[in-house]
Amino acid sequence: MSATTLDTRAGTQADRFDMAAAPLRVGIVTLAVRDAARVAAFYRDILGLEDLGTDGADALLGAGGVPLLRLRGDAGLEIAPRSEAGLFHTAFLLPTRADLGRWLAFAAARGLRLQGASDHKVSEAIYLADPEGNGIEIYADRAPSAWTDATGAIVMSTDPLDAPSLLAAAEGTQWQGAPAGTIVGHVHLQVGATDKADGFYAGLLGFDIAARYPGASFYGSGGYHHQLAGNIWNSRGAGPRKDGRTGLAELEIVLRDAGRIGAIADAARAAGLELAGERSEGLVIADPWATRLRLSAA
Repeated sequence: MSATTLDTRAGTQADRFDMAAAPLRVGIVTLAVRDAARVAAFYRDILGLEDLGTDGADALLGAGGVPLLRLRGDAGLEIAPRSEAGLFHTAFLLPTRADLGRWLAFAAARGLRLQGASDHKVSEAIYLADPEGNGIEIYADRAPSAWTDATGAIVMSTDPLDAPSLLAAAEGTQWQGAPAGTIVGHVHLQVGATDKADGFYAGLLGFDIAARYPGASFYGSGGYHHQLAGNIWNSRGAGPRKDGRTGLAELEIVLRDAGRIGAIADAARAAGLELAGERSEGLVIADPWATRLRLSAA
């Protein structure tokens, strides 16, 4: 099936995955950065996120009034090495393919330095990084009916992006910033070992293993191709992350069933895992590489 044929199936609300209905989804991503003003300006100017003010000392940015990204500034932080576990990229999901086409035209006009662009069958994606090296994906999904093979299994690949077709989808309209409905569709993590990541993210938290690549697992919930992923491409054998470094400070995972949070806490204690704390905002837990997760109720 051609990419063009697939694209005709992903234009209406009915053809889009209902992320709010998934048992688990990504909430707010918190990054620790050295220069919060510079990084915030990048996400506003380049990704079109809105400035939503502050949460304590942290800057909040989002789309349609919904917070998506928190920036925690500390000029004394050390830039995290590429081989450390933590963030591979934060993936911002745009509502439509036309939105992605508009952003690509904007990026080309601005002469932005991109790190890649791919057709993943389930989605079309463009990659870049913020000024402190935090990876970013900006993408649009195809219709869920195009994600699976004849057996119902999700099939993903990394093929060249059809940029001319994507630009044509914008129909001559211009990028006006991240539209309402933009969300963090997934977060891709660097881990030290995929089997250990599978045990934590699938075994403990309850994600499905939706797909695998060499050196990577993709974790989905509610039939989505992935709300999380973990790879060892740069970080094979990595140990726990060190304090005082930039990168992913905290990742919020939102659960539709609040009762699951207590069950996860009980299972974590039974497995001998330490919980960073249980607060009114949700359960705080760390993965095997000290990446901090906050589990909160929808």
